[in-house]
Amino acid sequence: MKAVVITEAGSPAVLQIRDRPVPVPAENEVLIKVFAAGINRPDILQRKGAYPPPPGASPDIPGLEVAGIIEACGEKVENLKNGDRVCALLTGGGYAEYAVAYAGNCLPVPAGFDFVQAASLPETVFTVWHNVFQRGNLQAGEHFLVHGGTSGIGITAIQLAKAFGAKVFATAGSDEKCEACLSLGADLCINYKKDDFEEALKSTGIDVILDMVGGDYIPKNIRLLRNDGRLVFINTMKGGKVNSTNDTVDFSLIMKRRLQITGSTLRNRDPEFKAALATEIEQKVWPVLQAGRFKPVIFRQFDLSEAAQAHELMESSTHIGKIVLTNKW
Repeated sequence: MKAVVITEAGSPAVLQIRDRPVPVPAENEVLIKVFAAGINRPDILQRKGAYPPPPGASPDIPGLEVAGIIEACGEKVENLKNGDRVCALLTGGGYAEYAVAYAGNCLPVPAGFDFVQAASLPETVFTVWHNVFQRGNLQAGEHFLVHGGTSGIGITAIQLAKAFGAKVFATAGSDEKCEACLSLGADLCINYKKDDFEEALKSTGIDVILDMVGGDYIPKNIRLLRNDGRLVFINTMKGGKVNSTNDTVDFSLIMKRRLQITGSTLRNRDPEFKAALATEIEQKVWPVLQAGRFKPVIFRQFDLSEAAQAHELMESSTHIGKIVLTNKW
């Protein structure tokens, strides 16, 4: 098969097409003929040598989510069969003509979705459901804030939080991106390049914050939280520390307001954990998708051979929504 391989740590140019053996599914895995694969920030970090894959994952073929058709099943797979249309969460190996996935980490392609749309779902939906709704325990009527509102995570978080009855706030880096957030259901979006999101929201208060920024956002997030508020980290793109002489974290607020600070990464969790997550997602999120209350936002598609250009686009941060590779071989 053809696959996109990280030939060495470095720039997008290190992504090259190579011939590789078609992987063989283990007893609890399925082999998927890949029609589309989503691009995610962890792929960028892996390419740069900053995010090594977990044990057992493909060491040099990136890709954490795919959509396609099952071509073979391991001997212990019971609920899937050859020919099923699925999207799947992977630990790696998605940028290829074929990929293997743990059977429990596969979900049916939602009715009305094509493979490109379906490939944009697993990484962001699994991440948002676990962090916003399980760890963050977001409830109908609460105030929710997501930073990076037009990222893949952001567009997913806005739509699911709105669908489940929250009042939704977002931050983004341009007026165009803020308009996109509003069109997806955000009640208010703050252009952080023009306005201080803390000042804009301090009279409102927030119950749950999903943060992928960190750095100087940390003390602002904590000050914005209402009593019993929850701050959930999924990344710290500006660093895991507050590197500012003008601001500090006031930990007394955590005690006074009974705040919870948590976070998680998904890739290194065991497949059984992700399978339980997939079951809950199919029960609670898939009906929202199939009812038309969630819109996949695909910014641009690239051929698998154009993975380097796709990475360049993601690193530019000019996109709104998901970037997806398609397999035309």
